[in-house]
Amino acid sequence: MFAYRLFRSGLLGSLLIVSANFFPAAAQMAAGESGFGPVVRAYLGYLKNEQEVVDDRASRHEVSVSYYRRNSNRIRALRQMAVQIARESQNDYLPELEAVAGDEFGLLFERPPRFQTLKIGEVVQTNFRYLGAAHTGETFYVFARLDPYEQSELIQKVSNNAVSATGSPVSGPAAATKVSTRARRVVPR
Repeated sequence: MFAYRLFRSGLLGSLLIVSANFFPAAAQMAAGESGFGPVVRAYLGYLKNEQEVVDDRASRHEVSVSYYRRNSNRIRALRQMAVQIARESQNDYLPELEAVAGDEFGLLFERPPRFQTLKIGEVVQTNFRYLGAAHTGETFYVFARLDPYEQSELIQKVSNNAVSATGSPVSGPAAATKVSTRARRVVPR
């Protein structure tokens, strides 16, 4: 009944306009997300839910302040990169994204690369493509996990380049990334 009276008197509309002026970032965010397709909106919704979980755990004092800060910053970095990819590509597709701080490279890589030498677009250890750094309170390095088709193409290209024209193996980084395969078993008949 109260909402009906507000609506009839025009106060509800005024209230909505005033609240949009007080919370322009939220209004912009909601308006900006409507331009994305269902896949990108679903990913952004997933990140929003992840932030709510982190907020809830922090409100119950289940996590430390540093854990809360780092994970909130990571979620913002992922969101920032997802929006950037969606806007640049004008496509409703996002790769699987991973964001790591400088001291977390060992979580993604067996032999962590030096983050100071990474170049945007560079493929790291045939599994990840470096997308760039996101500065959200701290610096996160964002990677896209290559899909299996991209990985197999890359492995095939590396193994083809690992053998020189004379047939002798090439030494160096190309040879180090060559995939070893087991010889096929021959069964006598």
